[in-house]
Order: sequence, then C-alpha cells, then structure tokens
Amino acid sequence: MNYTDIKEIEGKVLGKQVDYPQQYDPTILVAVPRKPNRDIYNIDTPSNLFTGYDTWHAYELSFITEKGLPVSAMLKIVYDCNTPNIVESKSLKLYLNSFNMTRFGFSAQSGLDIVLGIVEEDLSEVVGSRVKVFAFKEQEAENLVDKSIDYTVLEDSIFSEEITFERFDEAPDLLKTSENSSNTEQTFASHILRSNCKITNQPDWGSVFIRISGKNNIDAESLLKYLVSFRNENHFHEEVCEMIFKRIYDNYKPEDLAVTCIFTRRGGIDICPSRTTRIDWLFNNLVSEGILTEKLIRQ
Repeated sequence: MNYTDIKEIEGKVLGKQVDYPQQYDPTILVAVPRKPNRDIYNIDTPSNLFTGYDTWHAYELSFITEKGLPVSAMLKIVYDCNTPNIVESKSLKLYLNSFNMTRFGFSAQSGLDIVLGIVEEDLSEVVGSRVKVFAFKEQEAENLVDKSIDYTVLEDSIFSEEITFERFDEAPDLLKTSENSSNTEQTFASHILRSNCKITNQPDWGSVFIRISGKNNIDAESLLKYLVSFRNENHFHEEVCEMIFKRIYDNYKPEDLAVTCIFTRRGGIDICPSRTTRIDWLFNNLVSEGILTEKLIRQ
C-alpha cells in the first residue's frame, strides 16, 4: 500500500463536508492501517518493542428506544495498540451520531445493552481485533494518574523560562543525556504538547507522561525542547505517542519505558494512547474499560 493510497483512506471523511447519517450506518467507519506510519520510524515488529492500548472517550452517544425515549451515555472504548488498524476519529463521530434517531430496545437499559453489543462488533471488525466498550451515565470518576508517582512537570521547572525554543518540527537530535547518568528511574510530564491533525491541520492539544529506567538519564531541558518540537507536526494521536516512545527508546536504550498521551477532546471524542515495555507501568484506570477517569484540565 503506497502513500497515496493511505492518504485517500485517511481522508475519506476527515476534512470533507459529510452529511450526518440519519439512521444507523456502520459503513461510515474508516479503518486506517497502522503499519505505514510505523515503517517510517522503523517500528518493524511493534509487539517486540512495546505493549499498550488506545483509549477513546466518546461523549456523544444517543439513541431512542422503541417507544421513542431518548437515551444518552458516554462511551469508553479500549483496544490493543497492536491491532492492524485504528479507526479514524471523524468517521467514529459520524457513526455514533447515526444511532441518534434509530430505535433500540423497549427500555433505556435494554436498548443500551443492544447498542453496546453493536458498537463492539462493528469496531472490532474495523480495527481487526477485539474492542471493549463500556457506557457511563454517571460522572463518578477515579484518578487518571497514579498519585504515588511524582512526575516532574517540565514547563514548571525552574529552567524552563530561560530556554530559547527555536525548533517546531519533530527533532529527535535535540534529546541529550544527562551528565549525571546513573541507573535510575525518571518520571516527566508536560501539559503543553501540541501537534496537528494529519488531514485538516487543526491543532491537537495534550499532556504526555514519561516514565523511564536505565543507565542513560534524560536531560530534562532537552526533553522539553523535543516535546515542543512537535508543534508543527501533522500526525494522528496514536502516531505521536509512538514517535515519542521510539525516539526516547532509540536515544537512551532504557531497561523500561512508558509513554502515555492524554489528548484534548475534539468533536466529542478524546484519544489517549499508551505504550510501554512493562504492563504494570500503564495507567490502570485509563486502560480499564469499566473505569471512568477524571479529566485533566485541558480535556
């Protein structure tokens, strides 16, 4: 599959004027292959490099029962990061809106159970593996980030305002090793991550959490410069997370590494990918489909 083919797939509905479906329509869903972008960054065998999940929160699910009662809920969608495809976000928005005037069940709960089963089946078909979907009607939320881990927020560090930032296209050569390298664990966060949609060029805002252990310590100033260099990059959320992971992995050869990106909601959906070399470094509440997590300030 060549570059032109991929661009046609990715832009099937994204960046175009598309009418909202008036009735349930799974054909609007667009599957985007993961492999072409991974090839660019030499992620040849992803399952040997990292594990992780793509976690989506969709805030605009609604349908009507057989008696015409409207039902609304928020969906949490979780699937493995090594599925053959991702689902393109605008197509998911249109798909979920196709439920709006379609009738399911004779009660709110029976209708919701039917819809969840349909969504799981349709999305599993699109991404090429099992997708877990859970619906929330209440807003009680658990902590997103493990409070026992003290993440250094890079832009709040004392050195941040003394830096001159000059590069705004992804620049892995900015990453430097600390002079105080030792076999230690480091944790960093930033809430000023920005990239742009691959098709529409609209900005995507987010937070990133990085946890790393090994002999080569990250120089914090260089990491902040690197993250700022994403400002003009055009990529899907999942791709941004994997690029950050791979660049850090290649530069520092860590024993273990975890990267989690929490992106701002756009079009009724937020996408939160996580990649790690060890499963216990994942944000458990984030990747568990039955747990609603608190929102960060930019969400």
